[in-house]
Amino acid sequence: MAGSITALGTTYNLPNYTGVLHQLTPDDTPFFSAVGGLTGGGQTTAKEFEWQTFDLRSAGQNTALEGQDAPTDQERVRGSVDNITQIHHETVGVSYTKLAAVGAHSGLNIEATNPVRNELDWQVEQMLKQMVRDVEWSFINGIYQKPSDNTTPRKTRGMVSAITTNTASAGTALGSAAGAISTDAFTLNAHGLVANDQVTLDTIANLTGISADTPYFVVGPTTNTFKLSLTKGGTAIDLAGADGTANVTKLAAVSKAAIDSLLQTVFDNGGIMESETATLVVGSTSKRGVTDAYANAYGKYTETSRTVGGVNLQTIQTDFGVLNIMLDRHMPRHKIMVASLEECTPVYLETPGKGHFFAEPLAKTGAKERTQLYGEVGLKYGNERKHGLLTGLVASL
Repeated sequence: MAGSITALGTTYNLPNYTGVLHQLTPDDTPFFSAVGGLTGGGQTTAKEFEWQTFDLRSAGQNTALEGQDAPTDQERVRGSVDNITQIHHETVGVSYTKLAAVGAHSGLNIEATNPVRNELDWQVEQMLKQMVRDVEWSFINGIYQKPSDNTTPRKTRGMVSAITTNTASAGTALGSAAGAISTDAFTLNAHGLVANDQVTLDTIANLTGISADTPYFVVGPTTNTFKLSLTKGGTAIDLAGADGTANVTKLAAVSKAAIDSLLQTVFDNGGIMESETATLVVGSTSKRGVTDAYANAYGKYTETSRTVGGVNLQTIQTDFGVLNIMLDRHMPRHKIMVASLEECTPVYLETPGKGHFFAEPLAKTGAKERTQLYGEVGLKYGNERKHGLLTGLVASL
């Protein structure tokens, strides 16, 4: 069975088979690929990197009198924004026997060839794919962490947490519910929820077994109580910890009105001005919602596409121009992000003489070959007012 091990690769834990080798896990990284393709990436010579911002006063009919003295001095104060590079570091190792025994088959004893002729090279290639997927996930979902010492890793700030100005929720806040670990039920008077409604929680107190900003399905609701499940119609979650509370938000379907409202807010703050890079980043559920919402609004849906930073993206006509739709597996399914991609750049901390991301052999300590893969990268997202985030959307249809 396909899977992973966290040990030296040997003939016992890395079996050989014959036939076509199919990859089960998708490795597309559209956001990282697009912003890297648009800019080529940036470099820093420190763990942290910084950029500046400034604003202009509100426009008005600012006039002066004929012959008056010079007006009072006015200046614009600059501000700074920063992020941090995070380390991606992995190792693969294969025994000499495993490297040599390419003809040892664990599957059917048939006259066919094992397609993997160099186990170490193949494992390095797959590890690199995994690391790039980690970068993609971090650039979207990363939570900033700047440690004071080397006991805690650095973590770059991703887009979802970076966007603070242009945010909106399509969901309905129902209030604070009391959770009881003895019954695994929440109590919230006249909550109005029905079975299979989707909700998220926040401001969780005392309760464990649940997490904030995770979509849950409602199961077993009564007028004033309900339980939660991770799957539709599934088993109720076992609440642990101690009796406590959590704020509940009922999730809503994607609507054109909600998207247009967010687009307007982003536009009013200076975003999505460059049509070629103005992009809606969506997960699989939100993609279906966007397609349905705009098809219903205009009576039809005509698919077009264009290439942005080397990535082919579908486009859609909106009240604020033609926007790209980036379908990203790592975008939370209950959120939609508006991204002005021209603002975004991957920033690398290059290791002298080695490059941004590299693989190198480790010193031999036995009958095996080991290779380490290493790189440091962070996200520069520019003017966060040019991006937007819509939350409170259903995660499953």
